[in-house]
Amino acid sequence: MGVVIRTADASDREAVARLLDAAFQDDPVSGWIFPGEEERRTTHPRLMAAFVDIVLAEGRVEVTEDGAACALWLPVPAESADGHDYEDGFAQLREAVDPDNERIELIGRLTADVHPAGRAHEYLWMIGVAPERQGEGLGTALIESVLERCDRDGVPAYLEASCARSRGLYERLGFELVDRPLDLPDGPQMWPMWREPGQSS
Repeated sequence: MGVVIRTADASDREAVARLLDAAFQDDPVSGWIFPGEEERRTTHPRLMAAFVDIVLAEGRVEVTEDGAACALWLPVPAESADGHDYEDGFAQLREAVDPDNERIELIGRLTADVHPAGRAHEYLWMIGVAPERQGEGLGTALIESVLERCDRDGVPAYLEASCARSRGLYERLGFELVDRPLDLPDGPQMWPMWREPGQSS
């Protein structure tokens, strides 16, 4: 039985933000941004909602029909693949979500520094699956639906894996590590990964 996927709109905002919050509460990078459990529980949802707002405005949010998984994609044109707008956006996010938390802005700067420049590509900013539904192949289905379009149009794809388990999934889908892992200061690693079109899974 196939996974039914649709493009989300503004009416899905709250549900998608709640899903991302649940999916990333225990993620190593979310734990680094919000090291205090209370802060993570109260402020992390606002950051996820801000991410959803950005992608609804500038990219595409895809969700499974049952609402158990979502993927946030941003198209990155070749002329704006230098990361500066991305950095500025994280400074604004910090100010709007948690002005005292410099790590919100820092992660934007660090990921912008390793983001490949010069070629248009699809950027998988985030993908989340409800904790009780993980391991069912929903995330793979979401990614593959976009990768098929990338292959058809000859467009590369890029992402940063935030844990070793997701890195393995992305490798099976044809992504390869870009240069070296990103070591967050006093925190976990992230893996910048690139996929040329036509890399079969």
